[in-house]
Amino acid sequence: MANDSRIVMLLSIIKRGKGAQYIKKLQENDIVLHYQCVGEGTAPSEIMDILGLGSSEKDIMISFATQATAQRLASSLNKNLGTSLGYQGLFMVISTSAFSRISAEIIKKNSNDYTKGEGEKMHSEYNYSLILISVNRGYTDAVMQTAKLAGATGGTIIKARLAEPQIVEAYANEILNEEKEIVTILAPDSVRNQILESVNSEFGLKSEAQGTVLSIPVDKVFKI
Repeated sequence: MANDSRIVMLLSIIKRGKGAQYIKKLQENDIVLHYQCVGEGTAPSEIMDILGLGSSEKDIMISFATQATAQRLASSLNKNLGTSLGYQGLFMVISTSAFSRISAEIIKKNSNDYTKGEGEKMHSEYNYSLILISVNRGYTDAVMQTAKLAGATGGTIIKARLAEPQIVEAYANEILNEEKEIVTILAPDSVRNQILESVNSEFGLKSEAQGTVLSIPVDKVFKI
C-alpha cells in the first residue's frame, strides 16, 4: 500500500482516430495528464491480425497517474478485454524513477493521493535511465544545452501535444500551450539527478517552457 501513490507512466498504443475517445476513458478514471503522438506500427500484417491491432496507423498516448489509479484503470480495461472497446491496441504501465514536483502534485491531487513534497525521487537499481522532458515547442535546443552541461551526451525529440490541457490548467493555475516537444535522453544514473534538477530548475512547469521532467529506469542498454 505504501507505493500506491508512486507516479507511473501509462503508454497506450491504439487505433488511429480513437485518441479522443480513449482520453475520455482516462478522465473517467481520474487521469488528467496525457501527451498524444501519432505513430505507425512496423509489424507484418499477419502479426497485426493475430494481435488484433488492425491498421498500422496508431495514436500513441503517454499518460501519468498514481500506481493505485493505474491499477483501477487496468482493472476497468481488463473487464472488457480491450478489444470490445474498439481501441485495438496495447496498454502498458511503466515505473518511473523520478518526477517533477508540480506535475506530481497535480496528478496526486486529482487522484486523491495528494501529499505536498519535493517530487518523486526514488532509489534506482539500474545503471541507466531514460529521461523524458516535455516542453513547449521551440525550447528543445536550450533544454539540450542545459542537459549537456549537466552530463547528457545527446537526445531525441518527439513532437506531441498536451491532450485536454484545460483539466491540468485548473490544477496548475497556468494557461498551458498544447504544442509540445518531448526530449528523450538516455543517461547513466551517475548524472541522472543532476540533469533532472538542472532542466527542471530552468524549464519547469512555472517557466515559459512549461516543462515536465521525469525518468524511467532502463534494465539494459545495447549498442546496435
